[in-house]
Amino acid sequence: MGRLVPICLAMAFAAGCAGARPPIRPATGVDLPRFMGRWYVIASIPTRYERGGHNPVETYTLTPDGTICTWFRLRPGSFDAPVKLLHSSARVVPDSGNGQWRVQLFAFFSAQYLIGWLKPDYSQVMVVRDARDYLWYMARTPQVADAEYQAMLGRAAAMGYDVARIVKAPQRWPETGAGSQTFAGACR
Repeated sequence: MGRLVPICLAMAFAAGCAGARPPIRPATGVDLPRFMGRWYVIASIPTRYERGGHNPVETYTLTPDGTICTWFRLRPGSFDAPVKLLHSSARVVPDSGNGQWRVQLFAFFSAQYLIGWLKPDYSQVMVVRDARDYLWYMARTPQVADAEYQAMLGRAAAMGYDVARIVKAPQRWPETGAGSQTFAGACR
């Protein structure tokens, strides 16, 4: 019995280490001015704020001081709901090739933002986190081909994500009615 305890502890340690996931390597050489603009959220592992969101769009603007101004807009619960907006700002992590950012929300909360995959023509992107708790698959258009979507699921699985948690975002454009314009917002 005395020998069994060290063996069990060694096995438990090895199992714990095997379960640890390596950090996700972000895309490098990201051309920030080219990356800026409107991105339609095609699918995500949504945050509490985003759950049930319709027509979600993320818009980035590069400010003169190098800060990235971000406006996230959606219609909660239906295509007819009033538009909700969430503003944040980000800074590129030095020496990351512009593929890793720190996003500041609510003045007291900072989050990791990794460009985990970027299509060479800047038409699609996967934003991920090492924790594998959130993911955003976005495109310059509100729809993508099913083959593109399936390829994204394969990339997400290869990064260690549980693809069963990824939810397609309802997108229907053009919008009509009050608040139908896509909001870019003023950046501070």
